[in-house]
Amino acid sequence: MSPALAPKVYTPDYWEEACKHLMKKDRVMKRLIPQHGDACLQTRGDAFTTLARSIVGQQISVKAAQTVWDRFAELPKRMTAANVLKLKVDDMRAAGLSARKVEYLVDLALHFDSGAIRAPAWKDMDDEAIITELVGIRGIGRWTAEMFLIFHLMRPNVLPLDDVGLINGISRSYFSGESVSRSDAREVAAAWAPFCSVATWYIWRSLDPVPVEY
Repeated sequence: MSPALAPKVYTPDYWEEACKHLMKKDRVMKRLIPQHGDACLQTRGDAFTTLARSIVGQQISVKAAQTVWDRFAELPKRMTAANVLKLKVDDMRAAGLSARKVEYLVDLALHFDSGAIRAPAWKDMDDEAIITELVGIRGIGRWTAEMFLIFHLMRPNVLPLDDVGLINGISRSYFSGESVSRSDAREVAAAWAPFCSVATWYIWRSLDPVPVEY
């Protein structure tokens, strides 16, 4: 992809403030954050593409998801809801998508194309209101909606308690590897507010130094 066509990358303006806050409030963050230099959360692409990617990636490895996405992304001239609705089911299946994921992608495209999803309104909505809107789309559960809030909308205070990596990372960093309940995780995260998204991102880094992108 030429530089002119590459999607613009955005980083959150609250990151530096969040890091200072977390290092002051939390002993683990004080150790973790300096290990990862200037790396921080980034977002690229638009809302429809981000959600479509998250559906494609469900229940398969990151590598497999990238392969299927690359094949699928070649089908429409441009990745828009209207263009996805014009695709043939057989072509989508040939790209490696299951019948169910094809149904989910079509439902997602219908929500965007019909105006049922009002992305411009999200800037004035709180996190829970956006999650409620997103989980009304087939194939999008609370975890996917929370990933969207973190990686696309870059909301600063999301705590995805259904995320296995977050729970494993808290177990390793705060409880010497002992099993952790949701209430244990919530207790640890009390010190992170109002920057739970940032702390979660560093917990993920503690397990895998390569940043996740959507």
